[in-house]
Amino acid sequence: MRPPKDFFRPLAVGAPEPLREIPARPSRAIHFFDPSNEKMAAKVPQLAGTVDVLLGNLEDGVRADRKEAARAGLVRIARETEGLGGPDAGSQLWVRVNALDSPWVLDDLTTLVSEIGDRLDVVMVPKVQGAEDIAYVDRLLAQLEARAGLTRPLLVHAILETARGVAGVEEICAASPRMQGLSLGPADLAADRRMKTTRVGGGHPGYVVRRDPRKTSDGVDVEGERPTYQQDLWHYTISRMVDACVAYGVYPYYGPFGDIADVVACEDQFRNAYLLGCVGAWSLHPVQIEIAQRVFSPSVEDIAHARRVVAAMSRHSGDGTGAVLLEGKMEDDASLKQCLVLVELAEQLAARDPELRKAYDAIAGAEDAR
Repeated sequence: MRPPKDFFRPLAVGAPEPLREIPARPSRAIHFFDPSNEKMAAKVPQLAGTVDVLLGNLEDGVRADRKEAARAGLVRIARETEGLGGPDAGSQLWVRVNALDSPWVLDDLTTLVSEIGDRLDVVMVPKVQGAEDIAYVDRLLAQLEARAGLTRPLLVHAILETARGVAGVEEICAASPRMQGLSLGPADLAADRRMKTTRVGGGHPGYVVRRDPRKTSDGVDVEGERPTYQQDLWHYTISRMVDACVAYGVYPYYGPFGDIADVVACEDQFRNAYLLGCVGAWSLHPVQIEIAQRVFSPSVEDIAHARRVVAAMSRHSGDGTGAVLLEGKMEDDASLKQCLVLVELAEQLAARDPELRKAYDAIAGAEDAR
C-alpha cells in the first residue's frame, strides 16, 4: 500500500496526474459488443450517443482464435465512430481486456493505450483477485500513458468474480486512484464459490423461504399448502460491494443478466440493484439497454417527492435541520440526505438525456403551479 503522500503521484515519469475524484458520468447501461463480430460492430455507430457506455469485449465470449481480430476491430471502431469515447463524447468507450493470467492481456493493454488511448475511458479488468492485480495494471497503464503522451489518465473497473475478490473488496477499491468502479460477475463467482446454480444472475427457484405452518390454538398444524417465496442469491454480495465502493469513492454496478428473453426478471434484478445503491448494469442485448437506462434513472414521481422534501426542509429551517410533517409523513435531515441523492442523480442524468430533462422539467412545472 502506497503512503498517502504518494497516492496521487504518477507511477511513471511523464504519465498524467491521477484524478482525485472519479467523474460522475452517467453509466446506467454498459452495453457489451464483440468487435470481431461484423454484425455487432456495424451497429455501434447507430448506438453511439444513445447508450451511456459502449464496451468492446475482448475476454469471455470471444474465441481464442478471434482475440486478435477483436482487438484490431476495437481500434478501428474507436477511430471511425463519431461521438464515441473521450470526456465530451455522447457515449463512453470502455474495454474489457483479457484476464491478467491470459497470454493476450499484455498486447490488449499496449495496443489499445498506444492506438486509441485518447478515446478510451475505462479499462475493465476481469477476475480481480486482490489489490496486487490493480497495482500491476496501474503501473503498466502509467508507463503506457507516458509513452503515448496522454494527458488524461485511464480509469480502471474491476469485476468481482472470485470468492477471494469479494473477501478483499475493500482493498481492491482502495488500491489505486484510477479505480472507477466494480461490477458483480455472478457466473464466474458462482463457479468459484461452488454454488449450485447455472444461471447468470437473478434468483433461483430452489432458493426460497417458506411460510410458517398455521396452527390451531392448541398447537395442532392446520393442513394446507405453505407458500414459498423465491429469494435473491446475490443480495449479500451486492450490498457488500456497494458499501466498499461508497467508502472509497468508486461506483458499484450490477453485472450481466443472462436470460435475454426474460425481460421481466431482468428488470426486477436491475431494480433490486438500483435500490441497493448500484448506478448501472451490463447490457448483453439491445433489449436490455432500455431496461437499464430506465431502471437506473429516478422516476419522475420520486424526483417530485424528493424536491418537495427539499423545499419543505428549506422553508422550515433554512439549513436542513429539524423535522417537518409532509403528506402525513415525518421528514428530517436524514430524509433530506436521501432526497438530495436522488435530486443530484436526476440533474446529472438530465444533463445527458434530453427526454429525462423534459420529464423532470415537466414535473417541476407542475409542482410550481400547485
